[in-house]
Amino acid sequence: MKILVVGAGGKSGQLVVERALAAGHSVTALVHDAASYKAPAGVQVVTGDATDAATVEKAVAGQQAVIDAIGGKTPYLATDLEQHTAKAIIDAMHRHGVRRLIAISVLGVGDSKEQAGFFYEHLLMPTFLRGAVPDKEAMEAEVKASGLDFVLVRPPFLTDSPATGQAHVVTDEDKAHKITRADLAQFMVDQLQSDTYLGQAVTVTNS
Repeated sequence: MKILVVGAGGKSGQLVVERALAAGHSVTALVHDAASYKAPAGVQVVTGDATDAATVEKAVAGQQAVIDAIGGKTPYLATDLEQHTAKAIIDAMHRHGVRRLIAISVLGVGDSKEQAGFFYEHLLMPTFLRGAVPDKEAMEAEVKASGLDFVLVRPPFLTDSPATGQAHVVTDEDKAHKITRADLAQFMVDQLQSDTYLGQAVTVTNS
């Protein structure tokens, strides 16, 4: 499958690219700064602003699916990066007839707040994530209204530990605590060819 990874230069995005290549997909990476991105062999790189319609249009053309792995480096600051990136991606996907969109959200958005533990809900969300959560909420609204075949993935606290292979979807009011970026990346790549969670926002966790 030909896929575009938006935000491929970030920690999670780089792992998404690696896992997608390992799964046999043909990958295009949209990055803000090509000079600081070391693209794996075989990856096509498009450079530019992910909120810019022309840049995203160029990147989406010819793809069969898109993974939105973009994320700000300062989640405690107010931003609309996620919302505007999603809008640019969705508009381009409609124009080019691309149907499948997998996007990283965050635990605490929508009904997933019920799945957050005390520390996450009462300490992380009001402080470290106070800028990211509203932007992720706006991004999710854009995706849900898009009419595309989407999966929104809501991870809890992300770690850089090695993959465990144990990522699972949290149901009901069970709590999510943490997940490795590698396991998150694998879960997102798996959704490219699975309809299990199509049209849903799901919380994924290791524990």
